[in-house]
Amino acid sequence: MSLRSALGSAAGAALLLVAAAPAATASAGPYESVTVDPTGSIAPDGTVTLSGTYRCLGNSGPAFVSSSVSQGDSAVRHGIGGTRAVCDGMEHSWENSGKPSDPLNPGPAHVEATVMELAPQGGLPLPRFHAVQQQDITLTGS
Repeated sequence: MSLRSALGSAAGAALLLVAAAPAATASAGPYESVTVDPTGSIAPDGTVTLSGTYRCLGNSGPAFVSSSVSQGDSAVRHGIGGTRAVCDGMEHSWENSGKPSDPLNPGPAHVEATVMELAPQGGLPLPRFHAVQQQDITLTGS
């Protein structure tokens, strides 16, 4: 294979990956979704609790609802727990709690919730995204 042909193949593969990335993070249709409640809470010890609903279909591996929150500098995101998901097509509630390494304050925040499964592919569990939602919320003290 010539250098020119190899570079063309590599460029084509890179374009396919870039084109596929937005599809992997978008909601997979009306039967797969995740929502975020408009308010979350901060306990006196700094533990943050987030919640919402989800719906997913057809998992072949373990599925989870994960969440993260940012406040102020959106480049710093704090993972807030994870909940096992049941992908039976029905709507279910989720609630995740976790204590960020840097304390958060009551007020505006940005949350991302994701329904993801670890799907077996060639003997390895690879992530398969079912739904993603980003939303501005209000954190309240409890």
